[in-house]
Amino acid sequence: MELSADFLVAGSPGLVGLWSAAMTPAVPDTSNPGGVGRGEPSTGRLQAVLASASPARLSVLQAAGIDPVVLVSGVDEPSIEAANAHLVPAGTVTALARAKADAVLTTVCTRHPNSVVIGCDSMLLMNGRLRGKPVDAAQARRDWLEMSGGTGDLLTGHAVVVVRGGEIVARAADWASTTIRFGTPTESEIDAYLATGEPLLVAGGLTIDGYGGWFVDGLDGDHSSVIGISLPLTRRLLRRVGISVVDLWREN
Repeated sequence: MELSADFLVAGSPGLVGLWSAAMTPAVPDTSNPGGVGRGEPSTGRLQAVLASASPARLSVLQAAGIDPVVLVSGVDEPSIEAANAHLVPAGTVTALARAKADAVLTTVCTRHPNSVVIGCDSMLLMNGRLRGKPVDAAQARRDWLEMSGGTGDLLTGHAVVVVRGGEIVARAADWASTTIRFGTPTESEIDAYLATGEPLLVAGGLTIDGYGGWFVDGLDGDHSSVIGISLPLTRRLLRRVGISVVDLWREN
């Protein structure tokens, strides 16, 4: 049974009041000095904003017809994980997604006053341990030796925030799980994979849209979630705040 993030907010003291811009300060956007100002009239369309530096997430959205503005949240992920360590794993990834969305809201409200912000986080749950990006190659190697031939759950938390006229008008967050069945690479293959540098850039030390795809035998669930952003979950969250995903598709 899927545990809704809305339930977590209502039922877990650790998440009460979590979704607040005060939790993580906004990071100024230096990548788009010509951004839309607060006073610009609305055209009726909302601008999608991706609060992530992940090229994989951006690529998934672009392939699915959405060209978001990218604003890097810059949140201190280890600190947020530590502050929410008492939560169930799904609560942790949802808290991180919310924090990332919150971190860019000051910039968004000023420069993109009619927009929808998407924040994401992914972590691998395996053998009772929640794993983010490996801190170094040695950890990534230990993880792969442990994951080889096993099964893990890739947890993906998403948060969306709707901004109209420079004001926050709606929020929603939730999470999804995809089961990954790992292959059994040899130690020399693991070393070759580590040499690519890819495992240090992704949750759980792997991704299916790169070199790591060779060492995944199968998935049970949404493959886009494993890449970094779940299209089905994002669609459901947008619908929850009154937005159809087709309204965010690029105009031909």
